[in-house]
Amino acid sequence: MLRLHLGPADLCRIRFVDRLHPVGTAMMACQALHDPRSAAMAPDLAAAAGTAASAPGVRSAAASLRHLLPARGRLPDFLTPFDGLDSVGAGLAAIRATPVRRVRAEVAAAYGGVAATPLRRGFAAADPEVLDLFGRAMHTWFGAVLAPHWPALAALHQRQVAEAAFGLARRGLAGLLAGLHPAIRWRPPVLEVRTWWSGEVTGTGHGLMLLPSPVAGPLPRVLVEPDRPVLLVYPAAMPARATAPAADPLAGVLGATRAAVLRRLAEPGRHTTTALARAVGISLSSASEHASALRAAGLVDTERRGGAVRHRLTPLGAHLLDGAP
Repeated sequence: MLRLHLGPADLCRIRFVDRLHPVGTAMMACQALHDPRSAAMAPDLAAAAGTAASAPGVRSAAASLRHLLPARGRLPDFLTPFDGLDSVGAGLAAIRATPVRRVRAEVAAAYGGVAATPLRRGFAAADPEVLDLFGRAMHTWFGAVLAPHWPALAALHQRQVAEAAFGLARRGLAGLLAGLHPAIRWRPPVLEVRTWWSGEVTGTGHGLMLLPSPVAGPLPRVLVEPDRPVLLVYPAAMPARATAPAADPLAGVLGATRAAVLRRLAEPGRHTTTALARAVGISLSSASEHASALRAAGLVDTERRGGAVRHRLTPLGAHLLDGAP
């Protein structure tokens, strides 16, 4: 368990990442899409990775990345830089600008439990040729797997941030932090995070940046660097088939997310609050709030069975959907 002690300066500067980092997202995705539990959070990306792997160039790039990156767990921090937001090339340039001593230390630590190979030794030694190979592989893999889905990822991120802003307005900062993810607990002034490393960490005084991501992996990730905000990346599902808000006539009446929740309830399956949150790509607390609003409008019925809460359409909800294209 990581215990992050947040001071007044950090608490006054809690905010969400305003846009996705191409290379940082790709680094996490390289790991997450090979873990069945994590791949289920982003089914479209997992399918794209499987399809792209049939192309020889992409297959070779994926093999290089799998060989050089830890199979699971904590990534070397320098591979998810704060700088280089504009493009994959800019992100890779930020990585190449990392001091050699830091590259060697972080890669060597990441390789603690894997067999040594010439390529891994070169990476751990910050060999320029190996770093070039790594950059080319990342360019190829990103272009084949993430680039076609980047607009959808960006739109999902904006929707998740909007949902969080709504939750903040309804529940306050304590409610927001407590509802981020089951592996995150808020015990003022300490944020407890079940992540890949443990210890006691004090905030940097530059705030806390929050990033919901479908490729975070099974556990949240925490990046702490001096003179930077602490970055907390936590798992958030990407819906496999999201209705575009602009194309959904119900979105103008119910709101895009609430319309997506209602439409999801019309599909076969066991619609628990957790399943709704995962399918639509929102937090558990947001899914519960939307289901409550739909229930108050007579569109949804809710019942508790054991420890789970299940939702289903009412005749009125089904009639509303039947009348909407």
